[in-house]
Amino acid sequence: MKKLINQKILLLAIVVLFWFAQYVYVPFQNSYLTVSNVSANMIGTIIGAYGIAQCLLRLPVGIIADSIGKHRIFILVGAIFAGLASCIRVIMPNGEGFLIANILSGIASSMWISYMVHYTGYFSKEQQQKATSSIILVNNLGMLFGFVVSTLFYDKLGMKFLCIMSALAGIAGTILALNIKEHKNEKITQNISFTQYISICKNKRLIFFSILALIQQGIQMSTTMSFTTQILKDLGATSLIVGLSSILYMVFAVLSAGFASSKFCTKHEPKLWISGVFSLISIYCIIVPTVKSIPIIFLCQILPGISTGILLSYLTSEAMKEVPKSKKSTAMGFFQGVYAIGMSIFPMIVGTIATYNSLKTGYFVLAIVAISGAVASIIYYNNYNKSIIKPSCPKETIKLLR
Repeated sequence: MKKLINQKILLLAIVVLFWFAQYVYVPFQNSYLTVSNVSANMIGTIIGAYGIAQCLLRLPVGIIADSIGKHRIFILVGAIFAGLASCIRVIMPNGEGFLIANILSGIASSMWISYMVHYTGYFSKEQQQKATSSIILVNNLGMLFGFVVSTLFYDKLGMKFLCIMSALAGIAGTILALNIKEHKNEKITQNISFTQYISICKNKRLIFFSILALIQQGIQMSTTMSFTTQILKDLGATSLIVGLSSILYMVFAVLSAGFASSKFCTKHEPKLWISGVFSLISIYCIIVPTVKSIPIIFLCQILPGISTGILLSYLTSEAMKEVPKSKKSTAMGFFQGVYAIGMSIFPMIVGTIATYNSLKTGYFVLAIVAISGAVASIIYYNNYNKSIIKPSCPKETIKLLR
């Protein structure tokens, strides 16, 4: 039992280092590239490249992880590539360098499947929602530490220092990952073909919640992780304010992830949280490009923080509910691969709209997409609840329920 607890703590420590390495430079990536005379369209491509690599790799990684029944190697590769990406940023501190580095960071994040599946493997089926929320909480904690460091040191030491810190975190994570042990009950899965693995991707529930996650992650990557910082800068916000706004976002991401695993949260149906948080995100996308007020935009960063903590936790656990353990990595690969499409396409779309129209229009388009996600989730759960009631209840009971 003690060894099991130590392995859990070790993996969570690696998760903190991994996401610190992946995000310590992010709050100032847009403003740095803008000052370096990189166009809004190119910035959108650079941000999108991070997601493209994940679109291509996450499903294959999931299938391979399921077929060999091992996750240690993928955890190790993730840490290595997270550090390597920032080494590229140090050597090539321009648009081209960041484009290459973001592709490598995308490869690193493709390994996140194994981090999650390996960690949730320590818990029973009944504890999966809590386990998912816990690792997302620690994921957000690593980002938070990164944002704190970037806020404190960007003005004084610049982007190069942040990228060096990212590389060092990647190296530290790699060293710790060498001590990860596979679960004792994990065996190489035999007599399951590629076609059987890929068949899980036809699961309607998995597909639906993957698309909702595509919307959530796409909006987050297009706003909080990129163009919102540009809006703040254009309004005259200092680097300190920009950094603090990212910290506020991550603080609420951590708190809301913790809330998502609480008894109070689990007492209410996922329908409430999913539709409600999507609605909040639509409000965020309308307010941020409209108000022209730094304090209001600063406080609005609370809303995407809630989205990252509560919404992503629920979308992940809801997507995995009908997935057998033998295909969990494949399903997770499909889920994360689909939402990576949003991370790739949405910033490119917003960047293009900003170039040819305005950033405000781009945010309004995202608001409409968020509302669509809320409406779709309500329709899904209404139909799902009806399908449960009809087969199991006599006609008299159905009439009473109506």
